[in-house]
This record gives sequence, structure tokens and C-alpha cells, in this order.
Amino acid sequence: MSTSSQKNAPDTAEYKPLGPRIREGLPFPLGANWDGLGVNFALFSANATKVELCLFDATGEIELERIELPEYTDEIYHGYLPDAHPGLVYGYRVHGPYDPRNGHRFNPNKLLIDPYAKQLVGQLKWSESLFGYTIGHADGDLSFDERDSAPFVPKSKVIDPAYTWGRDQRVGTPWDKTILYETHVRGYTKLHPAVPEELKGTFLGLKVPEVIDHVRKLGVTSVEFLPIHAFVNDQHLLQKGMTNYWGYNSIAFFAPDPRYLAHGKIAEFKEMVAHFHKAGLEVILDVVYNHTAEGNELGPTLSMRGIDNASYYRLMPDDKRYYINDSGTGNTLDLSHPCVLQMVTDSLRYWASEMHVDGFRFDLATILGRYHDGFDERHSFLVACRQDPVLRQVKLIAEPWDCGPGGYQVGGFPPGWMEWNDKFRDTVRAFWKGDEGQLADFAARLTASGHMFNQRGRRPQASVNFITAHDGFTLHDLVSYNDKHNEANDENNQDGSNNNLSWNHGVEGPTDDVEINTLRLRQMRNFFATLLLAQGTPMMVAGDEFARTQHGNNNAYCQDSEIGWVNWNLDSDGEALLKFVKRVIKLRQSYPILRRSRFLVGDYNEEIGVKDVTWLAPDGNEMSVEQWHDRNGRCLGMLMDGRAQETGIRRPGSDATLLLVVNAHHEGVDFTLPEVPEGTHYTCLIDTNLEDTPRKQRLDFGTRYTVTPRSLLLFGVQHEDQE
Repeated sequence: MSTSSQKNAPDTAEYKPLGPRIREGLPFPLGANWDGLGVNFALFSANATKVELCLFDATGEIELERIELPEYTDEIYHGYLPDAHPGLVYGYRVHGPYDPRNGHRFNPNKLLIDPYAKQLVGQLKWSESLFGYTIGHADGDLSFDERDSAPFVPKSKVIDPAYTWGRDQRVGTPWDKTILYETHVRGYTKLHPAVPEELKGTFLGLKVPEVIDHVRKLGVTSVEFLPIHAFVNDQHLLQKGMTNYWGYNSIAFFAPDPRYLAHGKIAEFKEMVAHFHKAGLEVILDVVYNHTAEGNELGPTLSMRGIDNASYYRLMPDDKRYYINDSGTGNTLDLSHPCVLQMVTDSLRYWASEMHVDGFRFDLATILGRYHDGFDERHSFLVACRQDPVLRQVKLIAEPWDCGPGGYQVGGFPPGWMEWNDKFRDTVRAFWKGDEGQLADFAARLTASGHMFNQRGRRPQASVNFITAHDGFTLHDLVSYNDKHNEANDENNQDGSNNNLSWNHGVEGPTDDVEINTLRLRQMRNFFATLLLAQGTPMMVAGDEFARTQHGNNNAYCQDSEIGWVNWNLDSDGEALLKFVKRVIKLRQSYPILRRSRFLVGDYNEEIGVKDVTWLAPDGNEMSVEQWHDRNGRCLGMLMDGRAQETGIRRPGSDATLLLVVNAHHEGVDFTLPEVPEGTHYTCLIDTNLEDTPRKQRLDFGTRYTVTPRSLLLFGVQHEDQE
């Protein structure tokens, strides 16, 4: 039978205890779910001996009642409270052995967040009582702490999931037309002049028309938000007056972070999604299922550690007191456990089905596909995503590396997955910096790194190309700083990568030198043009389109400040760059040859008499083996023949033919335009030496065109009747 008790109950007759009316309920679905008459509570734990449901007042500050869940079915504790309703605030206390050496860290003195909570109330307040052991005790984490953590822990909240979506549905942008736009919920609108003060930094701030109009008119298709799941601010950051701004420290995989809710309503996220969809924009979530905010054996007990540590986390096999740390943050979730796998896939389905999200980018995704003996592309999680009727219809993007053994898996994910391609970032940066020996690798990046992705029917779109991301320099800073400048992070400039492949072009940081600033702007145009004209799926970072700066900080993870926020006060250079980026995006979407669904491989098709791609030296002839291996080679032409069929059908295609020419030399190069079919000629579509569209002029076969130092050109082949 269930038991009920009250602790710290208010002196009021308004509250009527629910405990005596507890019923058995059902072991599914997991979490706290309202059925219109009451709330069913279900919590997985394979090793607990008892679970108490703790009810709180609306503020989450006063514990009203404790109720033992009466039933245990298939490792699920469950109970049903009739007359309970949305808005009920709760948490769990879980009893069981406190035996860290065997992986068990149960401590009923610690109030725990429901892993399936759809909403949280309050913020974590750091206190020694949050830890399952007594800090400073001689036995360390083997000791047992009896202090109550409830006053310091966010509480879970029952929600009413009802929402009138109307005609909203996923946008369904094809992969070949997808352009990803990475941004941060708070940072994107915090300084936006059109967003009301009370909405800045929230989901509702994102649905302001001027915000959506900028994204839509830019031409990108899919907005990828840094983590929005409820997360924890690290104690050491708060002590320094900073926060875990990026949010890669999740604690509740079903709940949006309360800081992003202007009025504390889950519907705010849904409203934002609906407005994005109406504008034809997809919503992609960056999700962090590889670890939680509970850290290593010295971390706090907030949720899963206290519910069933041995099931949720990967522990050292020879000493389960310690955690396997493939994430580099202290712990690693064990997705080889069926109930942990279920939690993650349930979370994904919830966001896709109930919240209408269009896709996910998985942080440190190699962890999600690793068994105890290493990464396996047939891991249950990867297979589940591919087979699930909901998840196989949304966009799945992997960050294919982590710090564990065999952690680098770019190109190693199974069909159906897209992957961040850091080889694109590094090669393109090195090429435009003028490094030696980059020509062959650069050509491979322009063709979606086929040596890694062209297998098992995967498409070029599997390569998610990027030059900048949230982690690292902004594009402006990439061309303005040789070294990182992270002093504001208060870590003695020791944090962040030292391998930036950046170049300040003569002066570190801001300068009044007109020549340097002109070259920096041209280099930014080079980077954008390379990203958007290459085969694969381009991803750009919000603010780069108008030269946003972080003043040399390449690790703004803790900067919830103007360093991390997008500055919407554009100068003339920013306006000009924005105009250029819009134009290149429009060109990409207008020319199918720039976003082929089959890899360009350079093979000659005898039936139709064309090559899909021909690599050209400056003299207009095909590149020789010696030229490919010339470490001083920095100029290259890429002729993409629109007559090549992108499907398996053996007949000539009808796409436009384009010629891309790049020159990373510090001097100009005369490039001879190659032969084109009779009755056609070249027209220059892009010249990164120019801010505006090049003057329209006819350029015939054999024309020697001077390519400006460090610039990119795109020519279109036009028929005479297209004049």
C-alpha cells in the first residue's frame, strides 16, 4: 500500500492531500502525463527499492506532500493521482543502496528531476546539499550526505500538451536545397532593435517579424539552434560572474530551458516554430544526449545519478565508482542500455511530433554510436533512428567525433545521416590563407569530400560543409586575428583551440589600414563563395553574413554578453557583405549544378560525350599529375558540365554549365577560359574582388581573364539566344 506524509506544509486549508487517493496507475508512458482526469507518474529504475513522489506548491519552494509510488512493473515505478492536473509541481526521492564502488548512488535526501519532465520550475542554486556525499569528508564521494537538496533544485511540472497547430506542418526542404544557419536563441535577439525588451533572448523574441524577415530574405532554409534543453550553469562560471551560455550541459531532455520562456509557457516554443514554418523555415535543434550536467563522481546528484546511476551512465568496468568520460565533461550516458536508449528516442520523438521540430544536430555523436568495445555504425541508437517511422523523416546531423577511443568518425556514419565535415573547414581555411600543398584537398572539398562520403548510396549532401561554427572564430575574426584573445573568459587565455588556421592580414585586430580592410573583406567573400558554391550542405553562422565580431574570442561558451550576442548595428562593410551573401545564396538555389544529388567524380561518359567535372590549370588545359602535386599551386579551375546527367539515366542533362576559378596567390593570374560548345559564351556571375555583381560582358573561349590576387570567380556558360 502507498504511504503519504507531509513536510513543511503551509498553514492553510486550501491544500488537500492527494496521497490517500493514490492508485496503481500504469507503467507507461514514462513521465508525468495528464489524461484529463488525473496524472499518471512512471519512473524507470532497475536498482531502486522505493520511489517517493514529492509535491510542491506552484513556486516549487514549499514541499507539500510525499507519496510512495505503489507499484513496480518491469523496472518501472508508477502511480496515478486522480484530480491532479497540469501545473502540478513535483520531484522524486529515490531509495536504494548507496554503494559507489558498485555503481549505486541512491540518496533519498536529494530531490531529483524527472528525466521525462516536460517543464521545469526554478533555477539550480548551487549548495553543498546538492551532492550525494559530504564535501570535505575524509572518505570523499564514498561518504553519505543527509542534507535536503529540495530548496536548491529545479522542480518538474505537469503540462497540458494541448495546442492548436492549425495547418502547421514540417517544411520538408529537400537536402539538396538545404542551407543551415546556426544561431543561439538568446544571443540572436538580445540586441535586436525590433524585439521588445521583455521578449529579448526568448522564443517569442524569435517570432518578431523583423527577425524572421532577415532570415527568410537571407535565403537560408533551416535555422539550427544551439541547445535549448534545460541546462545547468557551472558553479565555477557563476562564481566568476559568467554562465554556461551555449547550454551544452543538459539536465532535462524533454523540457525547454526556462530562461527562454518569456511568460513561462511551453506554447511559446510552439508559437515560434509555427511562425518559422509559415515563413518556409525549418527548425533544427542541437541536442546533447552524450552526457548530463551531473559530472563525474564528484558532481551533484540532480536526476539520473540518484534514480539509477548504474543504468544511466557508462562506468569503469573494473571500478564502478568512476565514470567513463568520452564526452570530456565528466560522464557519458550509456545508450547501450535499452531504457536509456528509449529515453533518448522518446525525447527525439517528442520534439519532432509534439513540438514540430524538423531535425536534430547531435553533439559528439560518436558517443551515441559507441558500445564498450568502440564505435559501431550498427549501434542500436543509429539503427533506431533510421527505422523509427517519425525520426527517419526528420533531418539527422551528426557531429562525428568525441574524445573517446576511435572518436573521429567523419564519413563513418551510416546512410540516412548527414555529418559535420571539419576537413572542409580546415582545408578551405588553409587554402585561402595561402598555405602550401592545399590544391588537391581543396578540390576534394569542392566536390563534397567524395573519398569519405561517396559510398553506400550516400549523397553529396551527407557532407555538412562549414568554415565557422559557434565553437571558434567568427568569420570576421578569422581574417582579423592570428591568435585567440579569450582573456574575458578569465582562464588566462588557455581555453579554446590554438589551431585556428587564421590570418590577420598584417595587423592583429581592428585597423584603419584601408588596404588590409579591403583584403579582409575580399577574403570573407572568398570564404562565403567557397562555402555556398561547393557541393554538399552548407552551414553558416548567424552574424557572419554581416561580419559580426567576438573581438578575437574563439570560445565564447561562457559569454552571455555582447561578446556572444549578435550585434545588429551594421556598418557599410557589413551591409555590403550581407548583400553579397544574399546574391551568392540566390545563385546556389538557381543553378542545380551547384547542388547535385550525385557526386562529381570527373569520369568521362562516352555515351553522351561529357565529363561531369573537369579540373583546369590556368592555361585552360586539364590539370596534370605534376600540377596536382605542385606544393606552390594555388590557382585552379573547376568546370561543371550541365550536360552530365545527375541521375542514373543515360542521356544528356539540361542544367547550365558553370566554371569556378579560385586563386589564392598573392599575385594575379591570367586564366584562359576553356573551350565551350559552339554557340555559347561565358558571362562572369561572381568576382569576389568586387562587392557588387560584375559588369555583364561576353567572354569567348580562349579569353585570358586576369584573376585578382586572392579571389574567386564564377562564370556561367550562356547560349547566344540568352543575351
